[in-house]
Amino acid sequence: MPDLNHVILIGRLTRDAELKYTANGQAVCKFSIAVNRRRKNGEQWVDEANFFDIVVWGRQGEALGQYLVKGKLIGVDGELRQDRWEQDGQNRSKVEIVANNLQLLGGAPSSSSGGFTGNSASNNANMPPFPPAYQERRNEGYADKNREPPSGMSSDGFADDIPF
Repeated sequence: MPDLNHVILIGRLTRDAELKYTANGQAVCKFSIAVNRRRKNGEQWVDEANFFDIVVWGRQGEALGQYLVKGKLIGVDGELRQDRWEQDGQNRSKVEIVANNLQLLGGAPSSSSGGFTGNSASNNANMPPFPPAYQERRNEGYADKNREPPSGMSSDGFADDIPF
């Protein structure tokens, strides 16, 4: 059986993302997220936060860096990487998550309401724009009642042959 190294997390950014460039011009975006967990301690439930360092390389990190602000809810799909080095004669190591895919999920905390705003229209204004090809397909859509859906699709946009 082959080895498996796959991580999927949903959490909130603990700080704004840092976008830097390597000596050869490669973009690297670094940030941390907090993932909350509930566990039972005796008869009481206790909330526990776990913190993870995330790295996004290349154009994806460059494009998303400006939207990755403290408090933002995101989903990360990636893999664990371990860096090892020696410092002052001591062996050191650090594990971080290299993101292959990153999804902006919700809004940042709202200072006026004291809570999280979720996916409201005001938060969507801070989301990156959809690629032009997707925007065209989205605008064509199947919600236009004057147009016939493509063959095999019902007017609600779902395939007619789905068995459930």
